[in-house]
Amino acid sequence: MTFDELLYFSLFVAGGLIAGFFVKKVISPVFKRVAGRTKWSADDLILESVSKWMVPWFVALGVFLGWRRVEMDAKYHHWLENGLMIFYVFSVTWIAANVLSGMTKVRSAHGDNVVASSSIIGNIIKVIVYCIGILVILQSLGISITPALTALGVGGLAVALALQDTLSNLFAGIQIVSTRKINPGDFIRLESGQDGFVEDISWRYTTLKTGANNTVIIPNSKLASAILSNYFYPNKEAVFDVAVGVDYNSDLEKVERITVEVLKEVQRASADCVQDFEPFIRFQQFGESSIDLKAFLKAKTFGSQFLIKHELIKRLRKRYKEEGINIPFPVRSVFVNKPYGE
Repeated sequence: MTFDELLYFSLFVAGGLIAGFFVKKVISPVFKRVAGRTKWSADDLILESVSKWMVPWFVALGVFLGWRRVEMDAKYHHWLENGLMIFYVFSVTWIAANVLSGMTKVRSAHGDNVVASSSIIGNIIKVIVYCIGILVILQSLGISITPALTALGVGGLAVALALQDTLSNLFAGIQIVSTRKINPGDFIRLESGQDGFVEDISWRYTTLKTGANNTVIIPNSKLASAILSNYFYPNKEAVFDVAVGVDYNSDLEKVERITVEVLKEVQRASADCVQDFEPFIRFQQFGESSIDLKAFLKAKTFGSQFLIKHELIKRLRKRYKEEGINIPFPVRSVFVNKPYGE
């Protein structure tokens, strides 16, 4: 390589580097501001992914243009062209994989019941896109992909037999997210009594975050066949009740009126209550020491009911005391049989 060839090569590489930084720092922000004003959030993700490769792309272009000025054996130019082709195909594949998998999270951020917020879908998308990218690279290099596909088919059968449990969890996870009955963020309770918020549905496990800040890990195949309650499906609102017992001498009409008044007070005071719900009570049974009733309210989410119950119990006790409504203690009558003759 002569001095002039080295100089031209350096100038092209430096020019590519400068052009890349100019596009990334000056032109790219303009497109980002325009994208920020649109309702389609995926364009922000596309621009963010592309901007990461802007400088390497221009530097690679500078290397290609500068290398053509260098007198060298044709095979070296061919190797450089193949290397740059692999680089560009890989970068486009990386962008496509991240954009397609990231678009699922963009949808979930807008409140849709989106299966794509589960990592299993994003990972599957990435694997598919990367496989396509590898096949494109092999085809571009003149390598026949037919024998490779045949080998993958035969090898896939062997792998499937060896990884039956793993594949069963994988397909169970796909089934879970495709039915949309369980989504990340939902609060569920298993038949075993364990409950928590769904953190993620991965290719093998589903993880729950409990109220004690612990993590419950469930194999997807077990979850797919389990009986469970989803408190966020079909919507997050939850009707809950508070059990109360009043004295047998109480005026039940008065009890109903006072209890409903307190329910409405709590509803108006709490931002976690559904305001268009009509609170009500229902007498349940003649208990051992009280007439039992349940007071009903609707919370915006399952978890918010506990603070509402806390406030409701305090207000009910205070109002019952003011109105002379007694909440009795359990009463037991004990009969002692004396031996005959005493």
